Amino acid sequence: MRGGKVKALDEAIYERYILPTKRKRTGKVGLEFELPIVNLEKKPVDFQVVHSLTENFIRDFSFGQTQRDDDGYIYSALDEITGDGLSFDCSYNTLEFSFGTETDMNVLYERFACYYAYVQDFLGKREHALTGMGINPHFDRNRNVPVVSERYRMLLHYLCSYQSYGNEILFHDQPNFGLFSCASQVQLDVQEEDLAETLNTFTRLEPLKALMLANSVWGENGQILCSRDNFWRNSLHGLNRHNVDMYGLEFESIEEIIRYIKSMSLYCVMRDGKYVNFHPTPLNDYFSADKITGEYFDGNSYRETSFHPEIADLKYLRSFKFEDLTFRGTVEFRSVCEQPAGEIMASGALHTGLMEKLHVLTHKLEQDHVIYHQGYNASELRRMFVKRELPDIFDWKKVSGLLLEILDIAESGLQMRGLGEEKFLKPLYRRAEQILSPAREMAEGISAGKSLDEYIEEYGRL
Repeated sequence: MRGGKVKALDEAIYERYILPTKRKRTGKVGLEFELPIVNLEKKPVDFQVVHSLTENFIRDFSFGQTQRDDDGYIYSALDEITGDGLSFDCSYNTLEFSFGTETDMNVLYERFACYYAYVQDFLGKREHALTGMGINPHFDRNRNVPVVSERYRMLLHYLCSYQSYGNEILFHDQPNFGLFSCASQVQLDVQEEDLAETLNTFTRLEPLKALMLANSVWGENGQILCSRDNFWRNSLHGLNRHNVDMYGLEFESIEEIIRYIKSMSLYCVMRDGKYVNFHPTPLNDYFSADKITGEYFDGNSYRETSFHPEIADLKYLRSFKFEDLTFRGTVEFRSVCEQPAGEIMASGALHTGLMEKLHVLTHKLEQDHVIYHQGYNASELRRMFVKRELPDIFDWKKVSGLLLEILDIAESGLQMRGLGEEKFLKPLYRRAEQILSPAREMAEGISAGKSLDEYIEEYGRL
């Protein structure tokens, strides 16, 4: 890349991702919940029920700013006063609640509980329901088709093209995973001086989070408890490992973070109102190229096209990192499966409390010898801990003790905020004591004779 382009890219990355972190932290929290919709008659989700729900919801809650798909159905609506959104993530089988940022998580919970009760009542009268799982439990029955829109059409087409990449990585055969995989995400302000420490420390936390929060069972006998990790890693999103998963290094400076972002890949941009997708290309290579060749949907079929890279294309970078630096001056924590509805605030409370005690958490994990300093890095530990069969090389009583200590740190951070939010951590203490994530509880329960239907009801109960 020529010198002028290097400087322009560095400046663009700095302005988009680093400059927003120069403001002081506000303490506000942003939450997103992706919830599976289930047809209780064990049939595919009836999309007409979903569309009717949407029309009634936006009328009764006065949500405006609607977006419609190519067939005229609403797939996104926003409350302009609160900033709350109702949308369908990739598919009409998944309902997403997103919330405008608030200082007090109790306020967010009250709004969520109101929306959730309304939706469950509406769906229940039509033999449908929401549940709190990271994989739609009826994924194999549902019509796993994308929302008919420019973005989702492009996304599924791109992911389904993995076969043309041969054996570059060990691809799985579920490129439509985004149509049935559900997450619980939280965004928190971060300041520039804490940015490297935040990314490093919360990366170290990932294996421990999996032990309490895994909730996407997959495979024979439920041997994978957090399948979402594998779905992203072994799809085209993971062709460049720097776009997915955990950071494989410790950041020491802002400059190093910028260099890492430059190593991430673009796979789509928009030109003339159409998405163009192309071979995932690291930013350094993309912006040094005179021309990029890709394909777009012309309304009937896909056509090849070429275009010139523009520095504004940086806004199309899609990161799927577990700790994702956004253009809002926040870190978005993306590794958590959707949780049972009755525990839905626990992940947000955990991250919020620990962010208040970042330096304490850093010291705890740097000094840890329960799981660390045993020959394994954070990524290797996470891959071990998302499996149902846990390795016998660790003292699991001590691991449980470490989890409880981390929850105590989070609780003290929430107490500092003085809003009574620490109550949302309560479900995690049981999970830490027993090392019993929702996925492990379900997998073991089903093996013991409990039905999937019982868990759909239980994990959907607020």
